[in-house]
Amino acid sequence: MHSHDNIDDQANGLRKMNKQMVKVISVTGGKGGVGKTNVTLNFAMALSQLGKRVLVLDADLGLANCDVMLGLRVEKNLSHVLSGEAELDDIIIDGPLGIKIIPATSGSQNMTELTPAEHAGLIRAFSELKTPVDVMLVDTAAGISDMVLSFSRASQDVMVVVCDEPSSITDAYALMKILSRDHGVEKFKIVANMVRSLKEGQELFSKLTRVTDRFLDVSLELVATIPYDENVRKAARKQKAFIDAFPRTAASMAIKSLALKAVKWPLPATASGHLEFFLEQLVLPQTDRGIA
Repeated sequence: MHSHDNIDDQANGLRKMNKQMVKVISVTGGKGGVGKTNVTLNFAMALSQLGKRVLVLDADLGLANCDVMLGLRVEKNLSHVLSGEAELDDIIIDGPLGIKIIPATSGSQNMTELTPAEHAGLIRAFSELKTPVDVMLVDTAAGISDMVLSFSRASQDVMVVVCDEPSSITDAYALMKILSRDHGVEKFKIVANMVRSLKEGQELFSKLTRVTDRFLDVSLELVATIPYDENVRKAARKQKAFIDAFPRTAASMAIKSLALKAVKWPLPATASGHLEFFLEQLVLPQTDRGIA
């Protein structure tokens, strides 16, 4: 009796069944203060309301960490995973409206100071994640650090949050330039945030495409125009997400329409050939040829 082989076959069968494809979207902005974490969290909750199992990787050590913004208690964070004291599954916390959050390292050990090898180790660790996930949003730090670059490159979609101010536009441009030139990212999804009108959002997008069309080989898509909305600030004071506190307000409606679009964004048919989140789940079992 080859019972051992049988057990192996069963294990492989189970692994194939568990290979759910995870959509990974990194949310970045090039600079701080553009409302990126707020967009990420509310987008996550809107996707959750559409029945998706959503995980937010809080890789931003800005002052408004996800847990601070939402008043959640955090026991362990990414630093415990990096030091080997915990698995990713152990540090996940439950957020509002059914989302799950992986909290960033707080204060003492800055994620922007990690080496590229540590980033790679962290990205690989997601292949072992047991928690079922349909969509993962990566809330990256402001600026253009190694971490922003490696996490964005390891995602399938890069969403850039931009405001109508010169420094936001130049920083978003600088980020797209490096990601396209050095990391092979060719498509960017643009979110015009805190705009006064739909027209202003479209004008902001035109400003950006005028520069990228001239100097970069990338394609941009305006996926959301989120209006400036007094209720966003009111919700923050209550330590609540605006989609939760004010579900019918203008900003919430814009985020919900983004979520409806995003559930239709296609998953890649094959792995891209570089390190990605959930890579093991992207590489289908029958491809045993190995990587040259």
